[in-house]
Amino acid sequence: ILLILGFLSTLAVIALIAVAVTQNKPLPKNIKYGIVLDAGSSHTNLYVYEWPAEKENDTGVVKQVEVCKVEGPGISGYSHATEMAGPSLAQCLQQAKEVIPSMQHKETPVYLGATAGMRLLRLENESAADEVLSSVEKTLRLAPFNFQGARIITGQEEGAYGWITINYLLGSFKQVSGWKKLLPSLKSTSETSGALDLGGASTQITFVSKELSSESPENQLYFRLYGKDYQVYTHSFLCYGKDQALQQKLARDLQAIDFFFQTVESSSLLDPCFHKGYQRTINISDFFKNPCTSDKKKQLPFSLLYIEGEGDYQKCRENIQKLFDKTSCPYSTCSFNGIYLPPLQGDFGAFSAFYFVMNFLNLTSERSPVPLNEVARTIESFCARPWQEVKTMYQDVKEKYLSEYCFSGAYILSLLENGYEFTKDNWQRIHFLGKIGSSDAGWTLGYMLNLTNMIPAEEPAVPPLSHGSYVGLMVLCSLVLVSVLLFAWLLFHKPKCLQKGVV
Repeated sequence: ILLILGFLSTLAVIALIAVAVTQNKPLPKNIKYGIVLDAGSSHTNLYVYEWPAEKENDTGVVKQVEVCKVEGPGISGYSHATEMAGPSLAQCLQQAKEVIPSMQHKETPVYLGATAGMRLLRLENESAADEVLSSVEKTLRLAPFNFQGARIITGQEEGAYGWITINYLLGSFKQVSGWKKLLPSLKSTSETSGALDLGGASTQITFVSKELSSESPENQLYFRLYGKDYQVYTHSFLCYGKDQALQQKLARDLQAIDFFFQTVESSSLLDPCFHKGYQRTINISDFFKNPCTSDKKKQLPFSLLYIEGEGDYQKCRENIQKLFDKTSCPYSTCSFNGIYLPPLQGDFGAFSAFYFVMNFLNLTSERSPVPLNEVARTIESFCARPWQEVKTMYQDVKEKYLSEYCFSGAYILSLLENGYEFTKDNWQRIHFLGKIGSSDAGWTLGYMLNLTNMIPAEEPAVPPLSHGSYVGLMVLCSLVLVSVLLFAWLLFHKPKCLQKGVV
């Protein structure tokens, strides 16, 4: 009997272990994909994202697996050849087809969001903007993916989606679930990070502030994510991206030129924001077509403007600061141009051009963040270097970008210090982000998460234990039970051969 019971108990344990192993055997990966095209003012990027289908609503499971930079200008640059806007995307769409398994092409959503470059084109020439979007839509519909729309997103959306992206990737939205809620020490105490985005034509600031007032409701958004409410401040400054800010500065500089000494054909301008020895020519007739400079248009007795670099950082900062009107504020606190801004709060992730420019200048170290005064000294030193020396040192950088790093660095400091009023005390709360994990920091991931309903308003219901934990616990309990029963049987029915004194 003892042998039979032992045999049966062993069989039961083996069966339980077999069930547990079989049940927890890794299943074939069921991966889903999504594509977002970021149609910016200077260029377009295509991003491919993937995530496990069974974990669609979990925080942090979506990851970027491919990025492709479209050759040529942004789609707004095709305003005079609108039929070419769509075909310009073909190469990157082909790259996406190679990354995503062919059997999943039809179910993969593809979205295109156009930002400030197209917002400006719509202001300048609405019919051209419509034709560009129509060309883009035609190309995306011909692709084998599930086309979900091509549209111009608002500045407020761009800011909000950037905020969602970085906080999703940083895990700020994670909520403690199941039985862990019963342990106060394990409850989520994470705060969200603010988002600072800088493009070529616009810039956005977005963050949660406990001191947010109701005096400017157009700058407030409300989100409910994973069962938690977020009241977010956001504002987008059109024409204050780094490229359009430079155009604005040049337009102001033109106002100060003494026409008496200029020829009918051309004029020259000393610019402190370019390196000494650098030269650039601007066609005046094209310059004032831009909505960001059209309000400063005036009759000029010349058609070409020759810019000569001066390399003077202090004068450059003085010129840039004139772009930020701080003379009036109809609210309790303002950033610039009479726009409401609540007190800055928490850490900020600064991405896109904020990161690219500061990274070029070696000012993005997270291990030992660079103090504000040292940042200013570094940019001043870079601006003072002769153009020929800079060109020789950075031969692999395109001349347009290289020539504007002095201005862009000075502009970023002016925007953050004079525009948003960051100081030496909270400067190191700004973290310049290129990537978070494997994903680029930017608005595109947040855009896709929103449109695919990947972030639930309420926290998903989950059982207290995972399936694996449940099966493991059952095996353990079964082993304990069998051991107890066997011990009890031996205790009360001890075989005669084991009894004391039996020969």
